[in-house]
Amino acid sequence: MSPVEHLQELHGLPAFDFPDPGTHRELPAAGAVAWRLAVDAYGDSSEGFADLWDRFLGSVDPSGVQAIVVGQWGEAYDNDSGVIVQRLVDARDRLTALHAVFIGDLEMEEAEISWIEQSDVTPVLEAYPLLEEFGVRGGAGLRFPAVQHKRLRTLRFEAGGLPGEVVRGVAAGEFPALESLDLWLGVEEYGGDATVADLAPILAGGRFPALRHLGLRNSEIQDEIAAAVAGSPVVAQLTSLDLSLGVLTDEGVTALLGGQPLTHLTRLDLHHNFVTEPVAERIRAALEPSGVDIDLSEVGDSWEDDGVVHRFTAVAE
Repeated sequence: MSPVEHLQELHGLPAFDFPDPGTHRELPAAGAVAWRLAVDAYGDSSEGFADLWDRFLGSVDPSGVQAIVVGQWGEAYDNDSGVIVQRLVDARDRLTALHAVFIGDLEMEEAEISWIEQSDVTPVLEAYPLLEEFGVRGGAGLRFPAVQHKRLRTLRFEAGGLPGEVVRGVAAGEFPALESLDLWLGVEEYGGDATVADLAPILAGGRFPALRHLGLRNSEIQDEIAAAVAGSPVVAQLTSLDLSLGVLTDEGVTALLGGQPLTHLTRLDLHHNFVTEPVAERIRAALEPSGVDIDLSEVGDSWEDDGVVHRFTAVAE
C-alpha cells in the first residue's frame, strides 16, 4: 500500500468530494464532513479551481465548515499553491468555524509527490487563529517561516524532499498547544536537505510542551535521526514515536536500544525498514513486555553495487 493516498478523513470527519458542476447530489451539512475540493486537470470540465471555490462557498454554509481538504487545483507541476493560500485567506471572515486544512491531497496517479508545487503556507495559520490541524503534501517551493499559533494541535508535512528551511521554520515556531508533529524529510535528490542539526531545537524538548507524538519519517538519514532521538530529552514527553518509511538499519535500532528508556511509549512505528531479524527481536524483547506496540513490518531489500549499498525511502519522487 502506498503511503501517498487520498485522505479518508480530517479532524475526525469523513472526507467528502464536493461534486462536479451539474451533479444533482444532496450535500451533507456543512460541518458534517471534511470537504475535498479538487479539479480534474485532465478531464472534460472547463471549471478551474477559482470557479470551484466560488461554487463551494455558494453551495454550503461557510460558517459551518470545519475542515477543508484541497486536492488537485490544476496541473500540479504548473501551479503553486499560492492561489489556494490566498483563497483561504480571503475567506477567513466567512469560514469562521474552520479548524482543519490539508493542502495537496494528490495521489500518485494524479501527480508524483515531487511535482506538487507549494508556496509559503503560513498565511493560512495567520488567517485562522482557531485552526487546530494543518497539513501539506509536497515539498517543492514550500516555505514555512517561523510563526506563532496558540491553538494548533497537529502539524504535518508529507514530502519526498522537505527543505531544511521548512524544518528550521517549524523548529523556531511557537506552538504551545502542538500535540502531534509529523515531518517526512525525504531525500536530497528531491530537495530534502534537512540535517539532524536542524531538528535539534525539537529534540531538545520544551520547545513544544504539549507534544505527545513525533514523526521524523521517510528519511535517507534515518539512522542518524534515530541516534539523535535516542539521546534527546523530547522523548520523555512522548507517547508515540514514528521513525518509519526511511532507510533505518540495525545501526539506528541499536542506537535506540542504547539510548534512554522507551518503555513509556504506547507506540513505536519503524515500518518500512532495513533491520535484520536478530536486531528486530532485540527491540521487541526490550519493549513489548512493557506494552509498547512496535511496528517493524515491511522490511526492504538492499543491494550492493561497486561497494555501495543501495536502500530507498518509501516516498521520493
